[in-house]
Amino acid sequence: MDILSISSTTTHSHHHTSPFSPSSPLLPPKFQTTLTFSAKSSSESDIQPNPSRFSSNVRRPKPLKTTTSTTPTKSIPLPAPNPKKASVNPLRNLVNPPKAHRNPDDLTNKLWLTSRISPPPPPPPTPPLQEAVSVVEETTRKTKVRVLDAKSDTIREFRQEGKIFVGNLPTWIKKNEVAEFFRQFGPIKDVILIKGHEDPERNVGYGFIIYGGATAANSAMKSVEFDGVEFHGRVLTVKLDDGRRLKTRSDDRDRWLAGSDEVEYRSNWHQERESSRNDFRKVLETEPENWQSVVRSFERIKKPSRREFGLMVNYYARRGDAHRAREVFERMRARGIEPTSHVYTSLIHAYAVARDMEEALSCVRKMKVEGVELNIVTYSVVIGGFAKIGNAEAADKWFKEAKGTHETLNAIIYGNIIYAHCQACNMDRAEDLVREMEEEGIDAPIDIYHTMMDGYTNISNEEKCLVVFKRLEECGFTLSVISYGCLINLLTKMGKVTKALEVSKKMESNGIKHNMKTYSMLINGFLKLSDWANAFAIYEDVVKAGLKPDAVLYNNVIRAFCGMGNMDRAIRTVEEMQKQRLRPTSRTFMPIIHRFAKLGEMRRALDIFDMMRRSGCIPNVHTFNALIVGLVEKHQMDKAVAIIDEMLLAGVTPNEHTYTKIMHGYASLGDTGKAFEYFTKMKNEGLELDVFSYQALLKACCKAGRMQSALAVTREMSSKNIPRNTFVYNILIDGWARRGDVWEAADLMQQMKQDGVFPDIHTYTSFINACSKAGDMLRATKTIKEMEAIGVKPNLKTYTTLINGWARAAHPEKALTCFKDMKSSGWKPDKAVYHCLITSLLSRATFTEEYIYSGILSISREMVELGLTVDMGTAVHWSRCLRKIERSGGELTEALQKSFPPAWNSSENLEITDNVDDGDDSDANYSDDGDDSDANYSDEDEIEEKESDIYENKPHDRSDDHRLWF
Repeated sequence: MDILSISSTTTHSHHHTSPFSPSSPLLPPKFQTTLTFSAKSSSESDIQPNPSRFSSNVRRPKPLKTTTSTTPTKSIPLPAPNPKKASVNPLRNLVNPPKAHRNPDDLTNKLWLTSRISPPPPPPPTPPLQEAVSVVEETTRKTKVRVLDAKSDTIREFRQEGKIFVGNLPTWIKKNEVAEFFRQFGPIKDVILIKGHEDPERNVGYGFIIYGGATAANSAMKSVEFDGVEFHGRVLTVKLDDGRRLKTRSDDRDRWLAGSDEVEYRSNWHQERESSRNDFRKVLETEPENWQSVVRSFERIKKPSRREFGLMVNYYARRGDAHRAREVFERMRARGIEPTSHVYTSLIHAYAVARDMEEALSCVRKMKVEGVELNIVTYSVVIGGFAKIGNAEAADKWFKEAKGTHETLNAIIYGNIIYAHCQACNMDRAEDLVREMEEEGIDAPIDIYHTMMDGYTNISNEEKCLVVFKRLEECGFTLSVISYGCLINLLTKMGKVTKALEVSKKMESNGIKHNMKTYSMLINGFLKLSDWANAFAIYEDVVKAGLKPDAVLYNNVIRAFCGMGNMDRAIRTVEEMQKQRLRPTSRTFMPIIHRFAKLGEMRRALDIFDMMRRSGCIPNVHTFNALIVGLVEKHQMDKAVAIIDEMLLAGVTPNEHTYTKIMHGYASLGDTGKAFEYFTKMKNEGLELDVFSYQALLKACCKAGRMQSALAVTREMSSKNIPRNTFVYNILIDGWARRGDVWEAADLMQQMKQDGVFPDIHTYTSFINACSKAGDMLRATKTIKEMEAIGVKPNLKTYTTLINGWARAAHPEKALTCFKDMKSSGWKPDKAVYHCLITSLLSRATFTEEYIYSGILSISREMVELGLTVDMGTAVHWSRCLRKIERSGGELTEALQKSFPPAWNSSENLEITDNVDDGDDSDANYSDDGDDSDANYSDEDEIEEKESDIYENKPHDRSDDHRLWF
């Protein structure tokens, strides 16, 4: 406040005035008081109260002075006495001063702060002047008390109980070290360290400690007593928090709510920095798919703060780029910025998306060491990461820890743990979790319903999946394409494509359009049924709907072309896919390579393999396995083994399927030594020995006739608790059938039923083969009736084996009857059936009745009509038989020679015919070959199904089908 001076001049007055009047009758008659202000301008003489002056940062004014002057300058003369209001008793005001209403613009109200901070010097001994000053001081003191009380109330409003301020901390200090030191005074709830401030004039290296529990206030008071204690070479300042920090934040918030967004920047550098930070956040919101723009906007920020680093880590986490997320994280720490729980959670999320849970757990351990709290979001991310890799046990462990740490959980963490158990096909546990969530009063969102439907799809439980779908409608949820898609996914995987089409029509009637995922599901369902026409019809619907095909849809189309055998169209589809700027993956090339390998066209398969490499697609173990499959089926085992060497050079480690397929190749050749060699290699490399590996080993033993070794293998399977399935029994029964031991085969049939393993058509065919080898056709006939009674119908191989058995038993007429039954059942005879039947009829043609001749003639005409020709060995054998029937040729010879190979009439072949010994070796050889093909078929089906998993949507790899919904 401006300087105030009081001056006195002599005058004569005897009139009554107010106590503040300078001409009061209490003064001696020779004095007149005048108040003089030393102001900067005349406009400030009329002083108004200014609330802004009542702040804590008040300039100390000069002391109040009393002066005596005869010629006052810039003075305000006091009013002249009013003779009409003269007091009869002037002493009355001294004892009982009048209680008049005080004007807020009075001088006393303007002097309250200065008189309190710098009290005026003692007044002169004049009693009236002393009284005036005393009144001024009293009024000022009361006003000061009122303002200080208001200020104290304001500070007390933001003061937090149990919170202390700690100053002069080292900038490198960690939270856990500070917490460990102050923990001696009581339990600590939180530690806040301020290691940097936007205001360079503000001090850094301070923090706040918040005590928890019922004794928080006492703990704070105890710690304040240690003000000045030495801590890591620093003398700490410890005092109770005055609420200033929270009050500042509250004022900023109120100012922002009031619409004041103006910020006063200290320099152009700060303004540019804030502008670049805002631009970075804007790019994150508007262009998240343009990662180059995001990175450039981040790099333009001068000195990013923790918030910008955290946003960048979170951005890379959503993209699954764990390496760059870690790089940004370490850059932040290198700047001395300590990560918070939010930043750590974003980094853990990056590792979880990248399916690297070991690194994610290392971050969790680091958080615990540094004293960073694991919030519910952190636990949810960890549980979701384990759910994605199918580790439900680990997810359950972290869920229990989250329940022990946090009193209340939310629907998101429940959704992640439920998803983990649904992926593990543990639906009982998933149902318990849903029930537990509902008991705790947490409403299940629609995503959890979708997760449960997806889990029931994995276990093919159509009934419960439909129950969940109906429950969605009952709860009033708005059904989306995801809801219908889960149902379509279930029906297509179960082969009920007709019902899936009905669901899709219902979805369209409700105004919900298909997306690429639902179309891909329908196409995939038709591909499983080998219904290529309907698969392409769905593809045409995609084009009509105006949707742009994605990589998944192109992959399904390529599979359809490969299934049809139209390999050229499949390759052109890959080229079209590249023109659409869609990058092919291993799933794109796998069906083509696998199909060429199955067809035996290894040269073209290798060309596609090179094309895949040129497209930038790195071959994986499944790609190499497809090449090995083709080489094994062509019995080129040396080249198949060379593929393994090439895998190792490329840095690809062979898996169980690689060695199993090699073992199957050697088993087909009867090389048990090589089969056991690769079986031992699997053991030494720590690979899992599953039932498929033992099947290959059993096949090698049975093919070589080493049934005792096969029994030893089955005992090892039992010791490792590997159950025998239908394929294992088929291989063993076929092995005994090769030796003609029908009794051992019959015992295996009984043991199979006792173990609860149901025989299939391959089992019955192998047992009929054993009966045929033993000549027990009566049991073979009973077996046919038994299998028909349980609903298992004979197939082409069954009829072939039965015809061969009747031929061995010298009953060609019954063989001919089986041939007619086979055609009446709708089976089309193949070359093997004709070979077996004609061989049997020719062997009995010289002794049987006339119908045998007519049978041979009719069968030979069928072969000619079908364009079937036999090999040279069969032609030689039939020619020998014909010479016994027609010495000089005849109708039979002329009819059968039409099915002989074109080179039959050469002189060289005639010499071969003369040198062939008489016998029935070709029949026996065919019988062995046919039996082998039947035995191979029984277990090759499952191996082929396992191979197809690498490019079909099998249950073991569901990440590309149902999880895209969420």
